[in-house]
Amino acid sequence: MASKTETAPETGEDYDWSAEDGPFLKPLFDDPSARALSRVGVVDVGSNSVRMVVFDGAARSPAYFYNEKLMAGLGKGLAETGRLNPEGRERALIALRRFALLAEGMEIAPLTCVATAAVREAEDGPEFQAQVEAETGLRLWVIDGKEEARLSAQGVLLGWPEAKGIVCDIGGNSMELARIGNGKVGARASSPLGPFRLQQIEGGAEKRRAVIDRVLRRLKDIIKPENDRIYLVGGSWRVIARLDMERRNYPLTVLHEYRMTPKSVLATIDWIAANDPAILRARTGTSAERMELVPLACEMLRELIRVFQPKEIDVSSYGIREGLLYEQMPERLRARDPLIEAARAAEQTSARLPGFGKKLYNFLLPIFGNEPPERLRLIKAACLLHDTTWRAHPDYRAEVCFDNATRANLGGLDHRGRVFLGLSLLHRYKNSRSGTRLESLFQLLQDDEIRQAEVLGKAMRFGAMFSAKGPESAGHLRWLAKKKVLELTLTPLGVGLYGEVTQARFRSLASAMGGTPKVVLPGAEG
Repeated sequence: MASKTETAPETGEDYDWSAEDGPFLKPLFDDPSARALSRVGVVDVGSNSVRMVVFDGAARSPAYFYNEKLMAGLGKGLAETGRLNPEGRERALIALRRFALLAEGMEIAPLTCVATAAVREAEDGPEFQAQVEAETGLRLWVIDGKEEARLSAQGVLLGWPEAKGIVCDIGGNSMELARIGNGKVGARASSPLGPFRLQQIEGGAEKRRAVIDRVLRRLKDIIKPENDRIYLVGGSWRVIARLDMERRNYPLTVLHEYRMTPKSVLATIDWIAANDPAILRARTGTSAERMELVPLACEMLRELIRVFQPKEIDVSSYGIREGLLYEQMPERLRARDPLIEAARAAEQTSARLPGFGKKLYNFLLPIFGNEPPERLRLIKAACLLHDTTWRAHPDYRAEVCFDNATRANLGGLDHRGRVFLGLSLLHRYKNSRSGTRLESLFQLLQDDEIRQAEVLGKAMRFGAMFSAKGPESAGHLRWLAKKKVLELTLTPLGVGLYGEVTQARFRSLASAMGGTPKVVLPGAEG
């Protein structure tokens, strides 16, 4: 049997899934430092939008208990007038009054409120701060560009612990850059390259391009790009990514960890310019306020690619708000794997037998013991999630499992990982995957990954038959690779539980593995 001690890819630490105190096993839900994050409310007053988010942050991967946004346009025209947009100011104030009342009704501790480029640069910014506090009781923390870059970078690290490269956060009036790697934020810089600023540059596209180029070359000296990944944060970037999906007919419209090549992005920028914005809005559900800024964001992104020469462009749905949550996390919580912690939280609240996922994983490990750490963490997550949709109607349970895995707000999970996890959970409840509405998504996996997901699903389907006292009390598995034999050694209890359905599921698992099933009865082990 393979050892159950492995190396955590994010931290380099050893952890043991059979121990009660391994850093990826013992839950932190009851730890005071984690309980303090069970309701964390933050407000982000940006140049374009004003948003309130309430996190249920007791798990390492945040759940969005409440999320509301208004496209107030607070910084529109700031470069020209030096003042906050009057209409945007009034709309933002109305939204902040509402947010303060919502927080009071939810009995949330004082909201953490940050204001970025528009408020910090406007001559009437201090006046607006004072008015907000007087009328709502909310105190705005006005942060400078480097601090904004740091918080946005921390947001990326919250959902993407192994991220390495450059975070690029675009707002209405500014664009921030930060270098990240090894779980840390390095060099940071801020620039006036937000779309609202670019609107004020006279002389058309050529003049804007010259300004963008000049600023980016200054930023390049600070950040020192090295053919890095660029992690895009911000609404305008997300719209471009969503349009890239639309152009490519990409089957999974989850923006977090969506990955693009520079060539694909440039093709999409050209495609956006050649199409009617109203039609693109309708196809993607983009707001008029956001779509208005997309052409300028496209100009910015084209130059960013040309000057920085990234090898890949990835989208992060996490940014400054998630960075504020990360700021409040104790280091021992930050060190956790967000995927495993989110799966543990789901099992704790939704499974019939919380804690069975660990037993199931240990029971199945002899089949998967030689898998690399990245695949093992997906297997762990699947085992934790395998019974969390039991309340769904049996006819749709398999598809609900798949949807939960592929569309849930899970950090530390790329799109191929989402589909692998979803497909394994689909096979937990259903032998066949053909004929479902989900088939277009399977193209994101290689043929061998599809087969491995089926094996995992059928393994969980079989192991769940021993849920009475846990599969370890019923027997143990062994995969004899050279002989292509899947061996099940039963205990006396296991003999009683090994009924017709259990036998059928064991045969199905062995067949999916390309092997022959073999059952060893008590006393016949030798």
